[in-house]
Amino acid sequence: MNSFSVRVARWSARHPWRAIVGWLVFVALCLGVGSAVGTNSAKTADYRVGEAGRAESLAAEAHLERRAAEQVLISSRSGGALDQGTARAAAKDLTERMRKLPEVAGVADPVWSQDRRILMVEVALKGEERDAKDKVVALVAQTSAVRKGHPGLLLEETGSPSVSKGVEQQRGDDLALSEAITLPVTLLTLLVVFGSVTMAGVPLLLALSSIAAAVGLSMVVSHVSPDAGVGTNVILMIGLAVGVDYTLFYLKREREERARSGGRLSSEALVELAAATSGRAVVVSGLAVVASTATLYLASDVIFSSLATGTIVVVLVAVASSLTALPALLVKLGQRAERRARRRAERGKPVRRVRGESGGGRMWAALLRPAARHPLATLCVSVLALLALVVPLAGLKITEMSRDTHSRDIPAMRVYDRLNEAFPEQRVTHQVVVRADAARSAEVVAALREVAGRAEDDRLFTGASRIRTSADDRTSTLELKVPYLGNSDEAYDSLDRLRDDFLPATVGRIGGAEYGVSGDVARYADYPAHQNAKLPLVLGALLLVTFAMTVYAFRSVVLGLLGVVLNLLSAAAALGLLVLVFQGTWAEGLLDFDSTGSIGSRVPLFLFVILFGLSMDYQVFVVSRIREAALAGVPTRQAVLDGIRSSASVVTSAAVVMTTVFASFVFLHIIEMKQIGFVLAAAVLIDAVVVRALVLPAAMLLLGESSWWPSRAVRRAIAVPEKRSSSRPAVDVR
Repeated sequence: MNSFSVRVARWSARHPWRAIVGWLVFVALCLGVGSAVGTNSAKTADYRVGEAGRAESLAAEAHLERRAAEQVLISSRSGGALDQGTARAAAKDLTERMRKLPEVAGVADPVWSQDRRILMVEVALKGEERDAKDKVVALVAQTSAVRKGHPGLLLEETGSPSVSKGVEQQRGDDLALSEAITLPVTLLTLLVVFGSVTMAGVPLLLALSSIAAAVGLSMVVSHVSPDAGVGTNVILMIGLAVGVDYTLFYLKREREERARSGGRLSSEALVELAAATSGRAVVVSGLAVVASTATLYLASDVIFSSLATGTIVVVLVAVASSLTALPALLVKLGQRAERRARRRAERGKPVRRVRGESGGGRMWAALLRPAARHPLATLCVSVLALLALVVPLAGLKITEMSRDTHSRDIPAMRVYDRLNEAFPEQRVTHQVVVRADAARSAEVVAALREVAGRAEDDRLFTGASRIRTSADDRTSTLELKVPYLGNSDEAYDSLDRLRDDFLPATVGRIGGAEYGVSGDVARYADYPAHQNAKLPLVLGALLLVTFAMTVYAFRSVVLGLLGVVLNLLSAAAALGLLVLVFQGTWAEGLLDFDSTGSIGSRVPLFLFVILFGLSMDYQVFVVSRIREAALAGVPTRQAVLDGIRSSASVVTSAAVVMTTVFASFVFLHIIEMKQIGFVLAAAVLIDAVVVRALVLPAAMLLLGESSWWPSRAVRRAIAVPEKRSSSRPAVDVR
């Protein structure tokens, strides 16, 4: 009763108003400071990995990088033949307007489509590629002005900046939809659990305040680790899930202790009891999530680092709220209930007692029955069922989700499809970058011309090319066009042809020359390769961290190994289910997506890391109750059954909340977010129901007292007859 969680809870319980006001001040301070310093967004250079990244760096240093560009398509509004004179006049008007904008670096000469039905004007933008989407508004305004001046023409704008702007807006709309689904369902779930609007509102309000504080803190932290634009998304998703869960664990234990005490203990004492048990479990669970998520930093990727930062910040804030504000709120609510009870007693009315733990209900009794009666058979059947879900994982195909996979609900994407159809040579551009001594500039240019000549005779290229050389003659670039979509096999084949054949035979013969190929396709190819190279390091660290945290929590090597195995099994099963659903086409109509025949390159690693952390919530809470019973002298077999049954309702409620939060992301348009939402929702259900109700109890029943090796505390407690006789009655699971 003198642990850190108890000491903090004791102070909050004795000074409730200070704790509550202090928490509100902390949230306001986080938001205020965060708004003041702003978000430090990741720059283009932060995303560079692999050969493509090195080539982009070489080009940027020589001021030869490819600029972000917008394409404006001019066609007939009626859909018929285009009047060429009118189209040229509109193109001239557009060109003059665009060149006056400070955001524009240059405007190319208009280009006709092969059938002369569309005239294209390309506008290059100044500055960082990642900042280009913020400059689109000015360009769209000029396009609209020209459209109004030529009512017979249809002017449509697309390009990487406008597509990114559309994706950003769609993500914001999707998150609003997700919140509209999640918040009511979460509140309804909590109402069912507590039967009180006040008690149901506490977890939700604390979770939302934790999210607000975490958003502000993440802005501050972004000046140390840049934000890749996904930090807020993960804070909302993880924050609501763990924020409600941690509060739920604490609240349910406080109500259980209140019911058990029968009014003999004060609210302050009840809060201390809850802090000594569920409070400790919340701290350990939070630290486990933080430690496992921190392994994402080993991936050396700005997006994973941003995901890790958002998760770590919101989890730490959620833990802090459950240790400080929650005990204070519980004391104030408890004191109000006690005053109400005294008034009822003075009036001669019966005092309402708080209901204790129900033991999990019939559903959990039914789920536990097989493990209790036939643990070996239950373990074998459950593991085989999970392994069956793992089988599709053998066909896993990982790709970088490119611009071609974005939703066509974005207007710029529909124009992008028209651009690709009318101007196939605009689909893909490879940029070959070579840096050598200035004295060898002529030799480098000659080699690049030879590469261009080889490309002219290859069906994978259009033959169009452009060579540029830096002012200091040290760096030269060659741009080659490919008439295939960026996610096509032909586009990847053209990249391989360049890297494996053309360049080694030409530029590769120049002594001391550095060279590489960049461009969208090169990025799509290099990112998964970079991630796969980091995967063993991240997974190895993840397994080690999970094992260490479990051993620390329960002082048991056996439970540490069991936890690692169970987490691996549930994560692999969920990923196999993801492959089954999203790599095929049978579920497209059901979940409203167009299958790419692959899984987003970030999904598997993110799943493993986040799920390992979230699984510790259930692992720590359930096994803590089992260990608590065992330390009270209950035999291991009955401690397992009692512990799981006593935590069943909390696990069920937490799983419903988490599943709802994650499943709401399935309604998003962005395919990678759909996949993440689906797989996390499936993983939580598998972990909460199959693993914790079937596999875990069956394994621990078979292991018996060996589960606690090498700790002697449990075995010593069980060996004491007095403790055994004072234990709670056994729970009937027949």
